[in-house]
Amino acid sequence: MAAPEAATRASVAEKRASRRAGWRRVFLISPALAIIAAIMLIPLGLMLTYSFLESGRYGGVIWNFSVEAYIRFLFERQLDDSLAFTDSYIRIFGRSFGLSFMTMFIAFLIGFPAALFMAMQPPKYRAMLIFLVTIPFWTNLLIRNYAWILLLRDYGLINVGLMNLGVISSPLPIMYNNFAITLGLVYSFIPFMVLPIYASLEKLDWRLVEAAQDAGANRLQSLKRIILPLAKPGIIAGCILVFVPSLGAYITPELLGGGRRLMIGNLIQMQFGASQNWPFGSALAFILLAIVLACLMLWAWRAKKKGEAKGLGEVAGG
Repeated sequence: MAAPEAATRASVAEKRASRRAGWRRVFLISPALAIIAAIMLIPLGLMLTYSFLESGRYGGVIWNFSVEAYIRFLFERQLDDSLAFTDSYIRIFGRSFGLSFMTMFIAFLIGFPAALFMAMQPPKYRAMLIFLVTIPFWTNLLIRNYAWILLLRDYGLINVGLMNLGVISSPLPIMYNNFAITLGLVYSFIPFMVLPIYASLEKLDWRLVEAAQDAGANRLQSLKRIILPLAKPGIIAGCILVFVPSLGAYITPELLGGGRRLMIGNLIQMQFGASQNWPFGSALAFILLAIVLACLMLWAWRAKKKGEAKGLGEVAGG
């Protein structure tokens, strides 16, 4: 009887120790949770509340429950108070997603080779290369976009240089369009693509690449079968870090798009600024948040399913 009682006491003591350890962990992370709640959850809660209120005549909100802000995203009210479908805001969302995807794709095409080159250099040169990649962060984003205006405008450095060389006879329309916006977004966010990929490639065991080449693989096969799979976490992180901020970009579309190519960030700013429609601006922000979260959750679910299927295939094959 003594043995079972001792085992019971040990089990109780273990549970108490585990409970104390759990409370200790909660206590240690509580400051971080409080900061997250203060700077993220509370503002989001206020925005969500505003999106279900009526718009004030001169800005602000009227504390009456309303879903008019969400209705306005897809419909507009006629003079007889009937609803008519409109795709104006859907087009702006579509343009924003298209430009953000293009920005992510171009940033990957540039960022992956750059990160691979950095990872293949001797350690004494890597710190300098990382320093060069991060230099743009030292300059204000507004100044960087104005610099692109000086380059891209009709009589900017690019057009004047090409005309002086006789390549063109009149300025190229490379300003105030989707091309200029995409170029500015790529320049602004490309470090967010390079650094995560470099962090993954830096840990890569290059002996695996050498072994693949010794087995007869060429450079392209080694890239496809060894380097890209091992760099996948960094590539995914880089794509997310470029795509999501591009969706909410405001300064670059405003300056390089000239107000002619609205993106979601500009549309939301207009609602809180000139239009004085705070509920609709809040609703647009939450619609964007819901779409992004849904896409990320769908990707995570598919990745999980793919991983489970791969594991089952390996078990069956074994």
